[in-house]
This record gives sequence, C-alpha cells and structure tokens, in this order.
Amino acid sequence: MLPLSTPKQIVERTVREEWGRILASLVKSIGDFQLAEDCLQEALTVALDNWNKHGLPKSPAAWLLTTARRKAIDRLRRDKNFSGKQTEIAYLMDLENMAKGGGDLSATADETEIPDKRLEMIFTCCHPALEQKTRIALTLRTLGGLTTEEIAAAFLDKPQAMAQRLVRAKNKIKLAGIPYEIPDLEVLPERISSVLSVIYLIFNEGYSASSGDSPVRSDLCDEAIRLARIITQLLPDETEVTGLLALMLLHDSRRLTRTDGNGALIALQHQNRRRWDRGKINQGVRLLHEVLPRQLLGPYQLQAAISAVHAQSSNWEATDWPQVQALYALLYQMTPTPVVRLNQALALSYANSPEEGLRMLEEAAKGGALENYQPFHAAKADLLSRSGQFEDAGNSYRRAIELSDNLSERRFLEQKLNDLSGSSLAS
Repeated sequence: MLPLSTPKQIVERTVREEWGRILASLVKSIGDFQLAEDCLQEALTVALDNWNKHGLPKSPAAWLLTTARRKAIDRLRRDKNFSGKQTEIAYLMDLENMAKGGGDLSATADETEIPDKRLEMIFTCCHPALEQKTRIALTLRTLGGLTTEEIAAAFLDKPQAMAQRLVRAKNKIKLAGIPYEIPDLEVLPERISSVLSVIYLIFNEGYSASSGDSPVRSDLCDEAIRLARIITQLLPDETEVTGLLALMLLHDSRRLTRTDGNGALIALQHQNRRRWDRGKINQGVRLLHEVLPRQLLGPYQLQAAISAVHAQSSNWEATDWPQVQALYALLYQMTPTPVVRLNQALALSYANSPEEGLRMLEEAAKGGALENYQPFHAAKADLLSRSGQFEDAGNSYRRAIELSDNLSERRFLEQKLNDLSGSSLAS
C-alpha cells in the first residue's frame, strides 16, 4: 500500500483509526457527547485548511484533539449559561496549557491514558438506562469510529433511523447525568453482555468491512481484540469474555489469507492454511480449553468452538461438518436469530446436502429480516448453484452484488457470477 501523504488522506485515515481515541478523550473532559462530536467535526474542517497551508503536524490525532478542545472552550464561553460553565472551562484550559508549542501537541497525546478513557466510554455507552441496541450503536460510533451508515448495515437498519437513535442516546446520557466511568465490580457483570456485543460488532466490521475498497480493516480487528483483552483482565471469571476473545483470535488467524495480492477476497475453501497464524489459533484453542470445562456455556464459546473446528482442519475436505452443524443447532437454541439459522443452513448443506440447506435457509427468510442482508443472498446463490439451479443462483448473486457496498466483496461476487455462467453452459 502506498503511504498516505495529502492532508485530506491524513484526515480520512485519522478519522478511521483514531476517532475513538480522540472522541473518548473529548467526551471525558467535556462531559457532553454532542458538544464533543461537534467540536471534533469542526477540528477536522480546520485541519484540512491548516495542514494544506502549513504542512502536517507530527501527530495528526493529537493536533485534532487539542484543536477540538479549543473549539469546546470557545463554545462554552459563548454559552448563555457561561457563569455555570467555569469548572469545565478551567479544566479544559489546564489541558490546553499542557500543549507545548501549539502544533505538535505531544504533551496531550499520552497513549497510556487514552485506552482507560475508551474503556470508561464503553461502559458509559452500555449503561442500563439505554436500550441494548442503542448501547451497541452508540459505542460503535464513539469508540469504533464507524459511520452511521456502517452501524445501520450491521443492524440491518436504515441510516436515518440509526442517526435519530444516536442523537436520542446522546441527549439521554446528558439529561440523565449518566457518569463517564467504569462501574464498580459489584455491578460490572450485569453490564458485560452488551459490552461484548459491542466489541464483536466492531470486530466484524473490521473483519468483513461493510463499505470501502478493502474487505478487511485491521485497525478495527486489533481494537476489538485489545478491548477484549482488557475486559478479560477485569473479569477473569466471566467465561463469555474469554470465549469472545478466543473467537476473535481464531477468526483473525486467517486475516492474511482472506485476500490475494490485489485485495480480492479468497473464500475459506481456497485459503492457504499454511499461512494461518498458528500462534493465534493455539491461543484461541487454549482459551477454549480453559473455559469449556467450567460448563458455563454461552454463545461466544459456541462460536469459538465452531471456528476452532475450521482452524484445526488440515483442509476443506477434512472439516467435520456434522460437528459444525450440531454446534450451530445448539447455538440456535440459545440465540434463535435468522443469521444463526443462515449459518446452520450452510453447515447442513455440507454435512448432508445443498437441498436440505436450502430448505432451512428459506425457512429462516420467512420473517423478512434477511431480505436486505447481503450474506443471505450470497449464501442462497451458493446453495442454488451447488444444487444445479443456475438461473436462480444467478439472480441471487445479482441481488447480493446490488446490496454490497464493499468493492472487494462486490468483485468477489461478480467473479462467482461469471463462474456460474460457465457452469451453466457446461451443463
């Protein structure tokens, strides 16, 4: 990959990679979600003009953080309740005075402080006063830096509805006075489920990016794994925390083999298993061996067990598909969602037959929740193709392509459609 050098490219990269760090620090110091995000957006606009004229700072993220703080100070001074904002202004001025030399802002970019602030923000976003869906969405926006469109895609939702949900969440946190802190250990386990959902969605957006040119966003995968490690240290007795960490490590072990030299996707069936990261596989399997004997089984441990079957298979043909299908059946008992059923149908198609998989897939689609879900149409196309229904398979591939915003993913599906045309002519 060529190095990014223009101010616009640097801003875009910083937003993608450092949004969570900057915004979490801002919210913690300002105490207002919306004000922090507005000031950061203003700082991004200023950055484009300033960096074009004066060149790039040593630390773009630190530059944006301090510029956003200055914007917050200006806004608070202009506030009609200025006299009641003196404490916030004084605190921000102290942070401002720490920045030596203005441009580099290195003194405000202490990497050792930011992770703790992000962890605090995760639990703030996952406060019980917020709906489960809102908790996940807000944390994805605040900590993961995902756009509203990306979050909506993760939820099979409309962007406008998701944007309104995020605004309501920020207002509720402000009005309810929800604290920006890590909960006490007594209540921490009660909050862990939504936190794990957040982390896994962040990982999934990195592992299979919903938009853009690249199918993988390594920064999000690494961030999710890092956050899971922190929470594992905080809650060593929570088996699902360990299960999620194991699951992400096992998935991430295949990262380097999921694309070719041109960035095109490579299906699991055709990946070079010799290039899988054995260190991550061994660590993931070891974590599973630690928690499964406790017999406190949960969805993340089951998904990790499924991933471990793939990771430990020497090749595609050696995969124990009956075991994978059985694990998905157990997972469906715990979390009866259409997406779990979709994956079970795929496993069933290899364990028994594509026709049986298709029947299960059609059953999962009856509620309509999968209609605009791209993986459903891609899976349906695959099963139809393998059962010899090439015309219907082509229609499903075209629908999947239509629903894909990721360039690499779209090209992968287009190639599958082209291959399908050859198969249909050969038959």
